[in-house]
Amino acid sequence: MLRGRSLSVTSLGGLPRWEAGLPVENLLLFEVSWEVTNKVGGIYTVIQTKAKTTADEWGDNYFLIGPYFEHNMKTQVEQCEPVNDAVRRAMDAMNKHGCQVRFGRWLIEGSPYVVLFDIGYSAWNLDKWKGDLWEACNVGIPYHDQEANDMLIFGSLTAWFLKEVTDHADGRHVIVQFHEWQAGIGLILSRARKLPIATVFTTHATLLGRYLCAANIDFYNHLDKFNIDKEAGERQIYHRYCMERASVHCAHVFTTVSEITAIEAEHMLKRKPDVVTPNGLNVKKFSAVHEFQNLHAMYKARIQEFVRGHFYGHLDFDLEKTLFLFIAGRYEFSNKGADIFLESLSRLNFLLRMHKSDVTVVVFFIMPAKTNNFNVETLKGQAVRKQLWDTAHSVKEKFGKKLYDALLRGEIPDMNNILDRDDRTIMKRAIFSTQRQSLPPVTTHNMIDDSTDPILSTIRRIGLFNSRTDRVKLILHPEFLSSTSPLLPMDYEEFVRGCHLGVFPSYYEPWGYTPAECTVMGIPSVTTNLSGFGCFMQEHVADPTAYGIYIVDRRFRSPDDSCNQLTQFLYGFCKQSRRQRIIQRNRTERLSDLLDWRYLGRYYQHARLLTLSRAFPEKFHMEPTSPPTTEGFKYPRPPSVPPSPSGSQASSPQSSDAEDDDEGERYDEEEEAERDRLNIKSPFSLSHVPRGKKKQHGEYKN
Repeated sequence: MLRGRSLSVTSLGGLPRWEAGLPVENLLLFEVSWEVTNKVGGIYTVIQTKAKTTADEWGDNYFLIGPYFEHNMKTQVEQCEPVNDAVRRAMDAMNKHGCQVRFGRWLIEGSPYVVLFDIGYSAWNLDKWKGDLWEACNVGIPYHDQEANDMLIFGSLTAWFLKEVTDHADGRHVIVQFHEWQAGIGLILSRARKLPIATVFTTHATLLGRYLCAANIDFYNHLDKFNIDKEAGERQIYHRYCMERASVHCAHVFTTVSEITAIEAEHMLKRKPDVVTPNGLNVKKFSAVHEFQNLHAMYKARIQEFVRGHFYGHLDFDLEKTLFLFIAGRYEFSNKGADIFLESLSRLNFLLRMHKSDVTVVVFFIMPAKTNNFNVETLKGQAVRKQLWDTAHSVKEKFGKKLYDALLRGEIPDMNNILDRDDRTIMKRAIFSTQRQSLPPVTTHNMIDDSTDPILSTIRRIGLFNSRTDRVKLILHPEFLSSTSPLLPMDYEEFVRGCHLGVFPSYYEPWGYTPAECTVMGIPSVTTNLSGFGCFMQEHVADPTAYGIYIVDRRFRSPDDSCNQLTQFLYGFCKQSRRQRIIQRNRTERLSDLLDWRYLGRYYQHARLLTLSRAFPEKFHMEPTSPPTTEGFKYPRPPSVPPSPSGSQASSPQSSDAEDDDEGERYDEEEEAERDRLNIKSPFSLSHVPRGKKKQHGEYKN
């Protein structure tokens, strides 16, 4: 509760609401990021998915600030005039002084207002603004660092805009949240000019941390031993690091996206975060209610079609006993865990061959790299598949007509004579066309740096070349998936739904949206205890493995031990029956409520309450309170682990495929689901707990 002109939070329909003491109408909320309408990385997903919850809460008093790019404006933004008087007058003032400020609604769920600055149009002010930054914090920017120069222009325009807004705010209090160092200059200049705003700075990953991890340094065991200034200087990012650190220390409230990043930030940026704000998703976007199992089967069939073409001539494995695994994201070979994944696949291949398993594993690497388009062999495979399909279809029609005619005459046709010589010739030619002298390719594209590519170099070292004897097959697809692709015409979401397991054994992953997206689509995934997502699941799920979240220990184990653990996870997954995988997908999908912004948005609410009390202590006072907590809350361990299908009730999902009749404990999907619904119903609390009183399970109220 905030004293004075009181501000407190209550719950209405599962979402926090401002009480009448100081309603939202008396506040303006701005979020500043380089990725507003401009997709660069994961922050775009954070802002885009969170927009609906925030816009529902704040209405016309919520604005996003980002850079203007013509192609983004044309395809993502509907231009309109600002309703808010302070914003309109601020834009008019800046446009009159030689700037170009655009306004509109971002065409995503929630349709939030966006204020976009044309960076190129204001570049003539660059030298002056460099002087302003130097006077504010003694940080200089090299002339050759184009990205940092752009961020200086963006930050200067942001600070200018906020100055104009506060001049015309008519008593409204302004809260501004800045995301990452790219937006940090606006925060630094705003504080240097003593603007009456409450500021929050959120780091999604520290600059230096990402660089150090990419250099294969034992990062987490030496956090307290790095010479920060020296390391940043050697990597020629010292000026950027200074901007990031200055932003952190200028903000009223500093937040990070995970506990592991909070530890990193405390050592790298020398400030302990005030609040951890986990990243969520707009779960409704992915929800398919009871249809997600059917969607899995449908999209799996489309992946199988691609595999039939890619492995033509070597398709001596049963696709119904083939598992599809994938890793996706930025091509950061070590940070994303592609190195440990490939090594574990080599060991998995050995185990499957040694135990004479009839399971085949096809692994996709969806990681964009420089290419010269599709390679000929891959395109030929899909052409051969289509030709065989056309041949089979034509022969089937002739066969069906002859069979139909024979039955009309009351005869059982002679199957040896129903196909004539021409039909047999056509089929033999089709079979001959599937012969190939080479192995199926391990990449779908011609790589520009084939000889030095980290993934291809490792594949050569471990010897996984898609030979007939290998139980693990590899396919590198070095570009993002698209439904318009002539090779694998599927969007990313469709592809994920069709796979059996996502594998993301990252070494450096402040949050990890890829396993989170798998979870809300009901697909099990592998993550690590060095990712924010993995730490979050360890905290809130009693037995993550039973719910399809496999967490590899990369913090307290050696790389070789971590690789062995990952191998055992993969081998155990390969040994599951089809029914066990169905049950596990049910459990995985139920975890999606944990990742919904309707719940995780409360951490942001807490940060805003805290920054108001710090920015305006004479008007607001916040009683000592803890951030939103889930103390005492955990998803229970399911009674049947590993999931067992033998006694499944009628409520369990039905599979159209043949199912294994395994012995095991009874499994009631409805009973488990109801128990999980009760546990997720009210896991978060913003209320203050009196000292000495411990919350009991079930005490948290919405």
